Amino acid sequence: MEAADFEALPEEDKHRMSTMIDHLQVRDSLKMYNSLVERCFCHCVESFRRKTLDKQEETCVKRCAEKYLKHSMRVSMRFAELNQGAPTPD
Repeated sequence: MEAADFEALPEEDKHRMSTMIDHLQVRDSLKMYNSLVERCFCHCVESFRRKTLDKQEETCVKRCAEKYLKHSMRVSMRFAELNQGAPTPD
């Protein structure tokens, strides 16, 4: 949908679309967060000896999270680049 098409919509439809987009963004953010937690926890935490992470586990989780977030950002940027170059249906 072009920006001009969005502007031509009635206010009620604009509001509904904005709300839907907001919900999708929240859902996607939660999915990414849950995936990050599951992946890094499973990869880094080997036992439940105590309530807190030991130094090695903590370092592993930090590195894992940084890599995951950098990868997600890079994929998002690449996806945006590809979308900019994609032909639009007329």
